[in-house]
Amino acid sequence: MTVSDVGARVERARAAAGLSQRRLAEATGISQASLSRLIAGTRTPKAPELVSIADATGTTYAALAGTGPSARARCVARSTNGNRMDGMREALAGYLDLDAYLDDQGIARRR
Repeated sequence: MTVSDVGARVERARAAAGLSQRRLAEATGISQASLSRLIAGTRTPKAPELVSIADATGTTYAALAGTGPSARARCVARSTNGNRMDGMREALAGYLDLDAYLDDQGIARRR
């Protein structure tokens, strides 16, 4: 994951969500100057910032960080009861993103 790659993904997510940099900054609590540097690839984003950006743009942390779910996990999702595979994969990816985020934050798993 390079800083410029993350910045480009954040910019694509911002544009796809129809948000200006100012609106995205307001929605995330990140200053507009910091957000601009992050998008330009001159500032390394912190994990909580990417989580806020993902939430505000309707994407996932993994999509912004470039760490999408593994191919194996994508194959695990099965279509049942008339559900579409795309929806099943998206739900699974969301759970995997959350699991990875909690691990990154040092939040222990319940056994």
